[in-house]
Amino acid sequence: MQDTIRRILTARVYDVAEETPLDPLRRLSARLQRPILLKREDLQPVFSFKIRGAYNKIAGMSEGELARGVICASAGNHAQGVALAAARRDTPATIVMPTTTPGIKVAAVRALGGDVVLHGDSFDAAYAHARQLEHQTGAVFIHPFDDPDVIAGQGTVGLEIARQHADPIQAVFVPIGGGGLAAGVAAIVKFLRPETRVIGVEPVDAPTMKSAMDAGQVVTLKEVGLFADGVAVRRAGELTFDLCKDLLDEIVLVDTDAICAAIKDIFDDSRAIAEPSGAVALAGLKAWAAANPGEGSLIAINSGANVNFDRLRHVAERAEIGEGAEALLAVAMKDDRDDYRRFLNSLDGRSVTEFNYRWSGDGQAQIFVGVALRNGPHERDDLIAALRDGGYAVEDMSDNETAKLHVRYMVGGRTVGLPHERILRFQFPERPGAFLRFLNSLQPAWALTLFHYRNHGDDVGRVLAGISVPPQDQDRFAAALADLGYPYVEETDNPACRLFLDGA
Repeated sequence: MQDTIRRILTARVYDVAEETPLDPLRRLSARLQRPILLKREDLQPVFSFKIRGAYNKIAGMSEGELARGVICASAGNHAQGVALAAARRDTPATIVMPTTTPGIKVAAVRALGGDVVLHGDSFDAAYAHARQLEHQTGAVFIHPFDDPDVIAGQGTVGLEIARQHADPIQAVFVPIGGGGLAAGVAAIVKFLRPETRVIGVEPVDAPTMKSAMDAGQVVTLKEVGLFADGVAVRRAGELTFDLCKDLLDEIVLVDTDAICAAIKDIFDDSRAIAEPSGAVALAGLKAWAAANPGEGSLIAINSGANVNFDRLRHVAERAEIGEGAEALLAVAMKDDRDDYRRFLNSLDGRSVTEFNYRWSGDGQAQIFVGVALRNGPHERDDLIAALRDGGYAVEDMSDNETAKLHVRYMVGGRTVGLPHERILRFQFPERPGAFLRFLNSLQPAWALTLFHYRNHGDDVGRVLAGISVPPQDQDRFAAALADLGYPYVEETDNPACRLFLDGA
C-alpha cells in the first residue's frame, strides 16, 4: 500500500496525459436527487485513461531498456496508450492485436506510430504471441494492468478526483477489467479520503474481480461477454487483486441494458459518447444509488470513448429497456382485428414501439410487442397485470437476451414438422469464413432450420441457429460443437423461441 501511494504521488503522466475535468451530470442528478459527477477520462489524447499507466511505465525505463523497444498485447485502448507513450519517449513499439480487432482500432494504433502485428482470434492468443516476441526480441513488455508503475499511473485519476472535489464524497465508482484502474484509484482515495467508499463495477457476464474475491484468489473465467470489450478480461492481475481485495468496499454487477442506458445518460448530460466499458461505472452508480438512497455525492469514472460508430445502433435499441422506458412482451390473443383494437385500447394511451405478428392459421395470434413506459420499470409489472386481467396470456421478454438480440427481428410465423430441432445462440468470430466453418461442422443429416445474424459492431458476431438433430446423433452433435469451439448457449426451451419459433 505504501509503495503504491509513493508511486502514485511521484507518477510521471502529464507529459502526455491531461488532467481531465470532473463534470456534474445535472439531468441525472435531478433524477436521482443527489449530486452525480463524471470523471472525463474520455477526453485524454487517446480517448482513454490507459495513456496514464502506459506512459508512467515507459517514462521510468532506462536508456538501455528504451533502446530495446517496448511490446504489448491489446485490442484497443492499451494499444493506443503504449503507441503514443513510446512515440513520446522515442522508442519503437510493437503492438500485437487479435486478427478480429476492428479496423478503426488498428488504424488508430498505426497512426500513433505503433508497429501492429495481427495474430490469433482472441486476446489470449495475441498475449501469448506478444510474450513470445518479447523473449525473441528483448523488447520490454508493457502489461495492461498487472504492473506497479501501470497501477500508479492509473491511480493519478483518483488523485485528481480528491483534489478536484474538496467536499465530502460518498462513493467513487470504478470500472474493472484486469483491475489496474480500480487498484490505483482505491489506493489513493482510501489514503486521502478513508471515509469515501470505492466501489468496483463489472459487467454481469465478465465478473472477473468479483469471482476472484468470492474464491479468495485469482481465477480464470471460461469466457466473458464482449459487449463492454474494454473490461472483458478473463483473469484479473495478481497485484491488482491483492490491492482490490483489501481496498474495494464492494463490487456491483451490471447488464448490457444498464450499460446502454448509462451511455445515453452521459450523452444526454454532456453530448459525449462513451464506449460501453466507459459507461460501466455510471451504470453501477445508478444501480447502487437505487438501492442506497441518500444525499451524498457520487462520482463515476468515464474510462473511454473508443467506440465503433456502428455499435451505436445496438446501444440505442437497448437503452430504452435499460432505462425502464420500454417493455417487450409476448402476448397471445385471438387472431381477430377487433381483438387487436381491444388490446391497443388496453394499453391506456401508451405508445407502441414495435408490433410483430404473422398469421398462423389456427385462430390464435402470438404478438411480439414493445410498449413505451411512462413511469419507469415498476410500471411494467402493472401493465402486465392489467393485460392478464383483461384475458391476455402475457410473457415478459424485457430481460430475455435471446428475444432482444434475435427473436424480435425474426417474428414471422412458426414452422411445423421439426420435432428434433434445437435452438442455439452462438458467438461467431467476426471474420470471413466463420459461417462457412460452422456449416462444414454439420453432418449432412443435420438440417440447418434457422439462422439469424445482425452486425453489432463487436469483435464477435451474435448468431441464433436452429439445427434438426436426430436423437441417435446427439452425442456426435455435442462433439462437433466442442470441436468447432464457438461459445454457445442452448435456447431450445427459451420462452421467446417456444412462442415464436417453435418447430415441433
